[in-house]
Amino acid sequence: MREDSGEVTAGLHHPVTDSSRSKPVPYDSFEWQQEPPPSNGVPRSAWTRQHKRLSRWHRPYTLVLVFLDLISVVLASHLAATYIEKSRSGFYGRSLGFLHNEQLFIFFAYVVLPLGWLVLLWANGTYDRRYLGLGSEEFKRIVRTSVTIVACVSLLAFATKAPLSRGTVAAVSLMGVGFLLIGRVAARQVLHFARRKTGHGAHRMVLVGTLPEALEVYTAVTRSPAAGLIPVAIHITDGYAAARGIETPVPVYAARDVLSLVREVGADTIAVCGSASAEPGELRRLAWQLEGTGVDLVVAPQLTDIAGPRVHIRPIEGLPLLHVEEPTLSGPGWLVKNLLDRVAAGLGLLLISPILLAIAIGIKLSDPGPVFFRQPRVGHEGRTFRVWKFRTMYVDAEERKRTLEELNESDGMLFKMKNDPRIFSFGAKLRATSLDELPQLINVLKGEMSLVGPRPLPADDGDYLGDVRRRLLVRPGITGLWQVSGRSDLSWDEAVRLDLYYVDNWSLTYDLGILWRTIFVVLKRKGAY
Repeated sequence: MREDSGEVTAGLHHPVTDSSRSKPVPYDSFEWQQEPPPSNGVPRSAWTRQHKRLSRWHRPYTLVLVFLDLISVVLASHLAATYIEKSRSGFYGRSLGFLHNEQLFIFFAYVVLPLGWLVLLWANGTYDRRYLGLGSEEFKRIVRTSVTIVACVSLLAFATKAPLSRGTVAAVSLMGVGFLLIGRVAARQVLHFARRKTGHGAHRMVLVGTLPEALEVYTAVTRSPAAGLIPVAIHITDGYAAARGIETPVPVYAARDVLSLVREVGADTIAVCGSASAEPGELRRLAWQLEGTGVDLVVAPQLTDIAGPRVHIRPIEGLPLLHVEEPTLSGPGWLVKNLLDRVAAGLGLLLISPILLAIAIGIKLSDPGPVFFRQPRVGHEGRTFRVWKFRTMYVDAEERKRTLEELNESDGMLFKMKNDPRIFSFGAKLRATSLDELPQLINVLKGEMSLVGPRPLPADDGDYLGDVRRRLLVRPGITGLWQVSGRSDLSWDEAVRLDLYYVDNWSLTYDLGILWRTIFVVLKRKGAY
């Protein structure tokens, strides 16, 4: 630990303290043009105010999205015009200036509709950098825009009494929104790859707050490199002594001017953490100071693992109150989830029955004994049920487990070994591909499990107390959030955290997203053993 010029060097990093030495090179997605004058909150001329932000990645990314969106709508119009015979029915006998019939159709199909769609996409905030690259809000706004397009076209047809082909309108709308979503997903994947591999397209953050609060935010934002948030420094508000003897993943500073620190470390975002955000006067003055600098200001309150749809800001006399809704664990959404589970499980069992038969034969040929392994597990509200799985271990696996307890590689309630000697060869292949889990569709069909949910825990480990018991508020699932986030490679605490996050923030959209991610996780075979 060293104290010098308002800087604390703690742990793994040793930042430069002498201002005469070379400073870190700014990140390539932004640059400091010149040091702006400090702001005191006095309004300035709109002509002289600086609007450019230090973070520049979203500008070329937005241009790419505009191009992809334009191509998507034009492609939808072209396919409808090519393959739907009555696509031009509303344009015969009509004219607009020098445009007649076919020319009028081409003008509206390839110019007016694509440009109008882009304008509505912009008006609905689909190019807002707050929604780009992460979360489902971007996709929701695209769907809402498409509904608006259908309404506008229908209203225009009604006003002009044009007999438009309803099939054409429906086809263009569905294909348009489909192509838009595919393009956005592809662009997002490229952005995530760039963030993970090269750091491009990311925000460099300075965390401001007490050291424990800043480290908690650091842990949260670095769990997902695809989010594009890279903490590069911590400015502690509780004095030098708070960081003494503590290892930190980034340099720690104290008693520094925050804006000068941001310039020094080449950051473009300040994140005010925890209790530091509870000082309205200081936070307001910091916001004033950042005016015209291009630096983003975000607030990370002491509210973790709560998804956006449950959090609403309600301003009361200038005081922004965060209102947190209760988790939705009943109601129409749950009825739809139950119905989808039963229908999908029934159809799935019928469609994959030849695969199930082939696996059963393979197990019989590999090791004498039963095809299925049924183990008691704890389900919804603590009820015990027997889970169906294909047997992947020798018949004496439970007896041999006692001699392997000390080799357990899991730090939680489940026994895990990467090279478990109890697993026969064909069983290892089933585990690697997760095919051993397919019989659990029977549990889903019976209502004991769901397609998506926390994994069912063994019933012979006693009662589950504390936070772990909250997992029992929902039915366990064949797949879940921790399975698509690392599976057996995760620690027990991290697996429990992810399961609790799912319980508190469940939605049908979230379930569909987890099912989609499950496909790629199974194909990669990561963490399956």
